[in-house]
Parts: sequence; C-alpha cells; structure tokens
Amino acid sequence: MKKYNFNAGPCVLPKPAIEATIEAIRDFDNTGIGLLEISHRTPGWERIMKETADLWKELLNIPDNYQVLFLGGGASTQFFEVPANLLEKKAAYLQTGVWAKKAIKEAKLYGEVEVVASSEDKNYSYIPKGYTIPTDADYFHITTNNTIYGTEIHEDIDSPVTLVADMSSDIMSRPLDVSKYGLIYGGAQKNVGPAGVAFVIVREDILGKVNRPLPTMVDYRTHIGKEEKDRSMFNTPPVFAIYVMHETLKWVKAQGGVDAMYKRNKEKAEMLYAEIDRNKMFVGTAAVEDRSLMNVCFVMNEEYKDKEGEFLDFAKARGMVGIKGHRSVGGFRASIYNACPMESVEALVDCMKEFEKNNG
Repeated sequence: MKKYNFNAGPCVLPKPAIEATIEAIRDFDNTGIGLLEISHRTPGWERIMKETADLWKELLNIPDNYQVLFLGGGASTQFFEVPANLLEKKAAYLQTGVWAKKAIKEAKLYGEVEVVASSEDKNYSYIPKGYTIPTDADYFHITTNNTIYGTEIHEDIDSPVTLVADMSSDIMSRPLDVSKYGLIYGGAQKNVGPAGVAFVIVREDILGKVNRPLPTMVDYRTHIGKEEKDRSMFNTPPVFAIYVMHETLKWVKAQGGVDAMYKRNKEKAEMLYAEIDRNKMFVGTAAVEDRSLMNVCFVMNEEYKDKEGEFLDFAKARGMVGIKGHRSVGGFRASIYNACPMESVEALVDCMKEFEKNNG
C-alpha cells in the first residue's frame, strides 16, 4: 500500500536527496570511503560545506554581511544561544506557542524579557495583532510558524529593533527578505533536511555587543571563524545531516527555487483547507487569516466528536501517516512541507470525502 507522509518532523524529504545520500553513504565523492566514515577535513567535504552555504545564500538572496552556520543541538539550543549572544539589558518576545514559550524561559536566564503579546488565552489558535515592539529592547524574537497549532506569520515584520526569528518549520517555504532580520535560526528537520543540524543566518555586526563572557561553543563568532574553510568547522560538524541538507537544497533549486515552493505550498494548503471548510465532519482550529501553509490542524465537528478514532483508523488504512494531532490541540494535523507532493494532499482530501460519504 502506498504511504502518504504527513509527519510534522522528522518529515517527508525529496526522494532525489534520499537517493543521493544513500549513494554517498556507500562511497563519498569517489573516495571509496562512505559519508559516515570520512574526515570532515577532506577537500571533498570542505566543498560540500561551501556549496551548502552558497545554496542558502542563493535561494534566500542572503546579503553579503550575513553568515550561514550549521550547528548541532537543534533549535532548542538556539533558545539560549540567542540571548547569550544578543541580550544585554532587555529582550522582547512574541508568544505564539509552546516553542516560543520555551525560548522565553531560556532568555530569562540572561536578562529582562518583555512578552509583548501572547495568544495563549485561546490555545495559540491565532497570531496576536496590534502589539507594540519596545524600542529599548536589544532584539525582538518571533516564531514564524507554529507547528503544533497550525498558525503562521505570513509577512516579514518591520521591527524598530533587531528582529530574530525561529523559522524551524517554514524556512524555504516562501520568499523572505533576510535584510529585515538580524538573526534567523531553526532545526533542519522540516523543509531543509533531517534532524541533527540547526541553521543560523546571522548579520555579523550584531555580534560581540554583550559584556558577559561566552563559552567558546556558545559564541557565534567561534563558528564564523577567521577563514571561510573554518566556518561551522570549529568542531566536527553533523556530516550526515548537512549532506542531506545539501541535496535537499539542490532539489529546491531544481524545482524553481523558493518562489516555486511557495506557489506549490499555497496550492496544497488551499486544497486541504477548502475541504476542511466544505466537509461537515471537520473544522479548522486556527484563525483563518493565520492558517499555516505548513501544518494544517483540524478536528471533528462537535456533532461527530465520537468518530475521531474511527477517522484515524480509516485514514491509516488508506496509507495516511502522521496525521494524528498534537496532544495540545487534539484531532488531526497534516504537515505539508516542501517535499510533500500534491498527490498526498489529494489522497487525504479523497479520504475525508469518502469518510463523510460513509458517515455523514
């Protein structure tokens, strides 16, 4: 039976990236040694590191005064590395979900934190509007896509202070004006690779402004290094995860780049949300204007609540994988990242229609 992967992360990856990685594990760069065994100081690997950073710069039109880093520890490590490097007196945060809340907790270890707005009052089902960003903050932190709750900030914010964004689950899914941000970070395991590596895009001039001493590995300047060949290579990088990222970004470029991804992502999301809104058995959980293009969250309509388990079994029997909603929201969640094909969304929509026909 064909499987349709809607997992929230780790998630669906492009098949060409998977196939290329399998071959590299057998024999990397015609060395006769596999990717998992090579030295990260070989010329072949240094080339992969440069090519991967160059792909990021090309696909997102990253200005020359920014550096792209590949680090271990996932986005959760960046929750404390960001304030360690940037928070001198006060930071401002927008609280739009559990990951933003975790980032706030870590930032409080380094200084004052002002939560400018929160959507916790309605279980993070919307993005707060009309808030004021304090001009005396060292930076303003946002989480652009909320994987658990299915909400997303769709535009680049104009911030009077340095803008920092956790883009773990929507990076590369839409065009982005990087110049509006001081720092962008995220885990790779949604749109740009497997778990095991985090990306950091940082404008160099914002670093080195705090008075506190920083542990060597926490200081972003350590990973920038003095020469390009040293970038993200202070310690052994997560070679496997970066290689898959390299191949994934090559696939994104071959598909037409970020603009093409955005067009496809909008088409997939529109199709699935249209069925949720049409089908009397289901209802969306996120405010319509804030619905995520990456994570589509929905529940059974109140009249059919008792059929939730039945629908999960029904969908599973038809090849749907990973559509059970997070416990914080319940119901269902279909994650439709870049590599999720339209065919998968069509299959889920057909499944929903069939279930309505049988049970409605």
